[in-house]
Amino acid sequence: MDDKQSVQVTIFRQTYTLRAAGDERGVQELADTVDQLMNAIAARSSSADPLRVAVLASLHLADRLRALEGELNELKKRVDQKSEQFRLLLDEALGH
Repeated sequence: MDDKQSVQVTIFRQTYTLRAAGDERGVQELADTVDQLMNAIAARSSSADPLRVAVLASLHLADRLRALEGELNELKKRVDQKSEQFRLLLDEALGH
């Protein structure tokens, strides 16, 4: 059974029909984010070539993703360190 539905979005003055599983509103929000980013890039660029704008937007999003992945990895390390500290404290409290 196909749980995907068609969602129509507009990105950089171009309409796309996407097949998406889950929340249609979430897909629209993602499309709005990309649209806003592309329009902001085009407004600051001397060339509003759609391909160039899309590549710059992709690079920006990839950079944001890499930064967030780095933050997530740092948080995981901190959780692991705290878990180990708690484990040691618990072992000490229980006399192990």
